[in-house]
Amino acid sequence: MPEFFDHLTDVVVVGSGAAGAVTALAAKEAGLEPLILESTDMFGGSSALSGGAIWIPGNHLMERAGVQDSLEEAREYLDFILEHTEHPGGAAPASSPARRAAYLERGPEMARWLEGLGFQWRYAKGYPDHYPHCPGGSRQGRAIEARKYDLKRLGRWAEKLRSSLRGIALSTTDAAALSTSRRSPRALLAAAKAVGIDSLAPRAMGRNMVGLGNALMGRLLELLLDRTIPIWLESEVTELIVQEGRVTGVVITRHGETLNIGAARGVMIASGGFEKNGSMRTRHHTPPSDPQWSSGAPGNTGAPIEAAARAGVELATMDSAWWAPTALLPSTSQQPNTAPGTTPTFLSHELSLPHGIVVASDGRRFMNESECYVDAGHHLYAKDREEGVTAIPAWHIIDSRHRTWYPYGAALPGIGTKKMVESGFMIQADTLDELARRTGIDPEGLRTTIERFNEFARTGVDEDFSRGSNAHDTFHSDPRVKPNPTLGAISKPPFYAIEVYPGDLGTNGGVLTDEFARALLPDGSVLPGLYAAGNASASVMGYTYPGPGATIGAAMVFGFIAGRHMSGSA
Repeated sequence: MPEFFDHLTDVVVVGSGAAGAVTALAAKEAGLEPLILESTDMFGGSSALSGGAIWIPGNHLMERAGVQDSLEEAREYLDFILEHTEHPGGAAPASSPARRAAYLERGPEMARWLEGLGFQWRYAKGYPDHYPHCPGGSRQGRAIEARKYDLKRLGRWAEKLRSSLRGIALSTTDAAALSTSRRSPRALLAAAKAVGIDSLAPRAMGRNMVGLGNALMGRLLELLLDRTIPIWLESEVTELIVQEGRVTGVVITRHGETLNIGAARGVMIASGGFEKNGSMRTRHHTPPSDPQWSSGAPGNTGAPIEAAARAGVELATMDSAWWAPTALLPSTSQQPNTAPGTTPTFLSHELSLPHGIVVASDGRRFMNESECYVDAGHHLYAKDREEGVTAIPAWHIIDSRHRTWYPYGAALPGIGTKKMVESGFMIQADTLDELARRTGIDPEGLRTTIERFNEFARTGVDEDFSRGSNAHDTFHSDPRVKPNPTLGAISKPPFYAIEVYPGDLGTNGGVLTDEFARALLPDGSVLPGLYAAGNASASVMGYTYPGPGATIGAAMVFGFIAGRHMSGSA
């Protein structure tokens, strides 16, 4: 135990993503002095790399847009999908009725509160819930996001915001339009506005516009800087300080020094998951599980989660993640915790677009390719457990129309195919039998599967997995493909195959908390002084994913709750 602290403050926030930023803002607005500690040299964590949406049912932007929603409908929906999620571990303990209620009731308040501080929101109208056909589901969607943002407002801090997509300022709905901009005049107009009016034109006026996760974290960072909230980069937490049964601070390493940082009112662990820690993945996840498949921030090594465990708190849903089908794209620049020459790329729209299917080594489909990406990860693992079958990696089989009409990763439609084939990322063949031989897929299984799928494309009904039967499925689709915009025959050579891995956007198991984001001990009691939110905590969403931005939504809501609770104002 330290006899003294090298630095004292009211609230120590571990991590600089959305959960940490909102915790610090809530604490500051309640009259406390917070300090943000970030282990890397960049601000924003996985939130800055994300799509930037947050799922907030009943938010005021929906009301302004004339879209009806209610707490009762949202509760019915969340309860339904949580209670119908099949998982060998059973119900997730972090999805207690009290935590669900806290999330749903305080979410709209948090969104209004941030707007009052100067945060500018946009309603992502038309981006549906992931299960809009379930009771209480929304076809118009409950996601909101930051308005596009000028990085120049951050001054020198702009260089310290972890970069996602730079150069083109996109919203979530812009990103969807880009995938079919060669096929739909409406999508082309939306894409042209995003690229021209919102991105290139402002440069002539000296502005540097960004969207998605960079807009979210850029706006939050500006609010932090305006309130002179200190942010210490390259400050890694190695231990929690517990005195007389209460967490009173943290031990950090910073610029080669070991420092004891005292927290009079509380410590918030908002440090992200453990997706970049191979040994933790080996201990907690079903194999195979590899950090190189993850799109999470490189600093997400789980060290603060392990420090919390050493302090005695309960951990939960450590076998879970925000699964996302992922391709390992060739890369000229090496990233931390990735295989040489590869970049993990979340396949957000590629699998859902027509003229493609996903198969295992037996040549058989095993999922709805347009389904929620978390479900896709579950299905990849389930199929891989079948005897004599390999589904990790699985294969995305597409024909020439898919490659000509739609983007793939960073490759524009019809452009870059030769380079991707030469690199080995895409395997090309003139016949399906040749493609099967080159990939090791069972040729008879592949032929039979594609013949059956092509008939589904003709009738518009996927009799095996109901692909294209709801608003979520058709969000990433091609309206010119009839009668089902997500289906399209795989019949025009050449054919291509791309490996698909069960990547993730981050793990979502960690410290078990109550409805105030307080860390819990194994007996259900609270460890005073310790809070957790975001991917460092066990998610209120359990093993499912109700809508776009459910992970960041929960992170921000429970950060808001915790910051106020530390001040006694909750």
